[in-house]
Amino acid sequence: MNRLLKQYNENIRQELMKELGIANVHQIPKIEKIVLNSGVGKAVADSKHMDLVVATLTKISGQQPITTKAQHSIASFKLREGMVIGAKVTLRGEQMYSFLDRLVSIVLPRVRDFHGVSGKAFDKSGNYSLGFSDQTVFPEISYEDAQAIHGLQVTLVISGGNAEASKLLLQKLGMPFEKGAK
Repeated sequence: MNRLLKQYNENIRQELMKELGIANVHQIPKIEKIVLNSGVGKAVADSKHMDLVVATLTKISGQQPITTKAQHSIASFKLREGMVIGAKVTLRGEQMYSFLDRLVSIVLPRVRDFHGVSGKAFDKSGNYSLGFSDQTVFPEISYEDAQAIHGLQVTLVISGGNAEASKLLLQKLGMPFEKGAK
């Protein structure tokens, strides 16, 4: 069992119940899935760039991504309906906690001039998103693999329904928020 998952099951759930005043075990916030997404505008002009993005997401996540296609044609972007414009991976279970553990303990400290993640990146449902402008901060990506730099968005889908409970959960799981951020 993953270290972070074990910690959540043994300690964090009980701490959250006490701190949030929750009586029902099923109302405790928990991470349901993590979605890694990369939109690739360059793929319209160069299809080989899409192959690089798919290979990068495969190495980072450990599973094969699916490609996303344009739903509408936009003439000014030379985009036609059905063209491949991105790739995404959904992680669940042990693989999700393994990725979160690597994200918190290895990847975020490798980001240049890192002072913590923003505490304002929660949506109304309590989900948290963070973006990377460069995929090379992930240890799975070697210098040779980084032929083309592209961005990556990580979304943590959290049950529980509000940002305060989600932030408390992420803090207990080790997410380094900015000092003084609310």
